Amino acid sequence: MLSRPTFIVWLLSTILVVAVIGVKYAGINIPVVSDIAGKATFEVLLLAYLLLWAGTVFKGI
Repeated sequence: MLSRPTFIVWLLSTILVVAVIGVKYAGINIPVVSDIAGKATFEVLLLAYLLLWAGTVFKGI
């Protein structure tokens, strides 16, 4: 049975997605994120999704 992710997991996932979209499409410069997201946008978005998925599938995360 699936469970609701904790607020922290949801927040981290959302922050990652918003940061990557901001860097990639809005041209925002975030020191650490800009370096990573500029080269590996798909991988960072996949990481955010996997974090959210793990929070849903595994209880207590």
